[in-house]
Amino acid sequence: MYVDNKKVQDLADNLSDSNEIEGRSLWQDARHRFFKNKAALVSLITLSLIVLFALVGPQFSPWDYEEIDWDAMGDIQTMGAPSFSSGHYFGTDDLGRDLYSRVIQGTQISLMVGLIGSFIAVVVGTLYGAVAGYLGGRIDSAMMRTVDILMAIPFMFVLILLMVMFGRSIYMIFIGIGLLSWLEMSRIIRGQTLSLKNKEFIEAAIATGVKPFTIVTRHIVPNVLGIVVVYATLLVPGMIMTESFISFLGLGVQEPQTSWGALINEGARTIQNGTLWQLLFPLFFFITTLLSFFFIGDGLRDALDPKDR
Repeated sequence: MYVDNKKVQDLADNLSDSNEIEGRSLWQDARHRFFKNKAALVSLITLSLIVLFALVGPQFSPWDYEEIDWDAMGDIQTMGAPSFSSGHYFGTDDLGRDLYSRVIQGTQISLMVGLIGSFIAVVVGTLYGAVAGYLGGRIDSAMMRTVDILMAIPFMFVLILLMVMFGRSIYMIFIGIGLLSWLEMSRIIRGQTLSLKNKEFIEAAIATGVKPFTIVTRHIVPNVLGIVVVYATLLVPGMIMTESFISFLGLGVQEPQTSWGALINEGARTIQNGTLWQLLFPLFFFITTLLSFFFIGDGLRDALDPKDR
């Protein structure tokens, strides 16, 4: 009897691969499918490079973000243009300040606003929505009606009002954007909690006398982490765009600090002087970062969706 060794080996490899897939945990399987998404993987690498640029970029510049190069203020189209010989890799702005260092400063602030603001929104929204969904009844109704009322108030109007009342502090931007962005998150988590609280493991925890707060933090919240992670990656670009819009209006960070929105505003204002680089460099980092977060969020959503398993 003839046996095809090649077919036998292929069959053994297939069986080995199937056993390997069955042996993966949920998070291992999600990670495997995420890394198979080329757009998400490229976006993750791109975003990592931007973060690395923000962290180690200042080490490669001879200029500080607020330092003025008086020689570059004469004829900005020639003296302030991008040049490695002068140390102004991205050129200078209309005040003779190094644009490379200012883009790094803008990257640091914009990313901090996006990440810290999203962290605040996710923590507040997750706990609020989980408590409302788990307790139910009148408490749930009162908590969600509060959310509905707050959502009816124009977000940007409240944020601008906070900036005017309490000053243009970078910390106020963190807190203001974070505390005004948790509302939608709370509604999403509340809906997930309503579907989880009748599950057997929740009923078993109640029967054994586990306190409600412990059930929320140890049983409900860990089971909605997939949705939280996906929503957080989509929330960060929204935070960055909000901060950039405020800075574009002149209500964001104060000079000499800057952000992408403030740099784009300066570039758009001075573009008629022929200094196109003042607009292109911050705009490139702004758009690239937003697209990276969107593709990463899309990849995480597909990777964590149980319907795609």
